[in-house]
Amino acid sequence: MPSAGTDHETVELLGRVPVFAGLGPPELGRIAEVVVPRTFGAAQVVFREGDASDTCYIVRSGHARAVREHPDGRAITLANFGPGDIFGELAMFDSERRSATVETLDAMEAVAILSADMRRLLREHPEIAVKLVVTLASRVRALNDRLTRQSFQTVQSRVAGVLTQLVERARQEGAAGPDVLIKATQAEVAQLAGSSRESASRFLAVLERAGIISQGRGRLVVHEPAALDRYVF
Repeated sequence: MPSAGTDHETVELLGRVPVFAGLGPPELGRIAEVVVPRTFGAAQVVFREGDASDTCYIVRSGHARAVREHPDGRAITLANFGPGDIFGELAMFDSERRSATVETLDAMEAVAILSADMRRLLREHPEIAVKLVVTLASRVRALNDRLTRQSFQTVQSRVAGVLTQLVERARQEGAAGPDVLIKATQAEVAQLAGSSRESASRFLAVLERAGIISQGRGRLVVHEPAALDRYVF
């Protein structure tokens, strides 16, 4: 079995996860003791919508995405995950079926936390449970605020906001220089922005004519990230 890394590395990784933001080194250390390393190949399904929910995952390297499939065969991208992101976290608290399918975009290393181990920790260390509840409440408020803002935003504003988020993620992963490469299709950008592909495509074409981005197959390059702010409100 591959190693999950040193305790220090695992604690550092856990400390980057928003849901664990309220925990200190002692609590993170206890969680680090129960994580299990996992490796996945490119284009591999981690779990499917409807599967039993018994494990959450934290990305160490690589990328994945959450998708939902409609009966007509269409797939909608709900979220993208990269290093430091967690997915399937509700498994720590309940045993509901998976609400989406998660598949890797490239080779991915992760650490897994089994729900049984996390629930045992919460019983043995109530202080961890209290801090997690506070952090989760804060995240719910932030999500509600974001959904409220999005309900009043135009397609252009939502797409520009998604591009800004993708630029920030790329920079966190080491992208440097004025030009930032984003590996995403027009359809994925549209799905993340909650718009139709046609509407997102028209706005991306506007940005391209303005020299703010350039597009290729399955990717785009943002040449002027700061210029996206003009379209976000």
